[in-house]
Amino acid sequence: MKAWRVHANGEPREVMRPEEVPDPQPGPGQLLLRVRAANVNFPDALLCRGQYQVRPPLPFTPGVEICGEVLAAGEGVAGAVGTRVLAQPPLPDGGFAELAVVDAATVRPAPEALDDAEAAALHIGYQTGWFGLHRRARIQAGETLLVHAAAGGVGSAAVQLGRAAGARVIGVVGGAEKARTARELGCDVVLDRRCDDIIAGVKEATGGRGADVVYDPVGGDAYTQSAKCIAFEGRIIVVGFASGVIPTPALNHALVKNYTVLGLHWGLYNTKAPAAVDACHDELAKLAAQGAVKPLIGGRVPLAGAAEAVQRVADGDSVGRLVVVPGMEETR
Repeated sequence: MKAWRVHANGEPREVMRPEEVPDPQPGPGQLLLRVRAANVNFPDALLCRGQYQVRPPLPFTPGVEICGEVLAAGEGVAGAVGTRVLAQPPLPDGGFAELAVVDAATVRPAPEALDDAEAAALHIGYQTGWFGLHRRARIQAGETLLVHAAAGGVGSAAVQLGRAAGARVIGVVGGAEKARTARELGCDVVLDRRCDDIIAGVKEATGGRGADVVYDPVGGDAYTQSAKCIAFEGRIIVVGFASGVIPTPALNHALVKNYTVLGLHWGLYNTKAPAAVDACHDELAKLAAQGAVKPLIGGRVPLAGAAEAVQRVADGDSVGRLVVVPGMEETR
């Protein structure tokens, strides 16, 4: 089969190589999937650079979440051939390939309301948003939610989930195109970090109160701005550091302003609270069926374009989700 492999760490377009590798075979408790769509995530770029918290042995195939079709089941698995599922291929054999083997216990049905690319993009980003907003921040209807990188894959999920929860959403973006996208997503207020004063804009939009909840996948200056426009008893959710700068929160500032800084690493829920992950998936499927959430797909690319897609996400040069669709080569 065709698969992308990383033999040395570096920038994605420089270190990802297309190769022919043997077809994988499912072992006990595993399923063999045909990859129908593989979502591109920022961690894919970090994996290529050797900067992610997990460092798979070289060579490896990136791609941490897919929508796939069951082709075969290993011993002890009753997987129905032809079933469309969401899965996370365990590294070092990720999803930027034609086939993938996954642990049967971790797969979940793909929502019928979404196509392959949309389904592939629903899993990690939306689960992260749901756990962040609901389980960690306990967001309430009527509160104001500030979302950084609101037109990106992670941010756009938080915007939709915030609106579904009844929150008023302020989106921060970089550039006019992303501002248009944020408005189309339903942001009540859109601020462009390239030309707007974010702190003043949030305070003006909230009558001086500030944001009740901040969703921050960026870090760096975004976190600094958030701490200066957070409301009394507000909650800042730290999701990631796409800026490359990990901020150091001033705890004395959190004390005198009465706000909370919440860390969120979604992957831990898979081991610490797997039942909560199942319940979250069911809730997201319901929201998708209702049309309340629908992943924003900024582009569908063939398998041959995977390296460039990962690089675009690494550079912040994308809107919504980029999704690798292996079957596109055959349909063109």
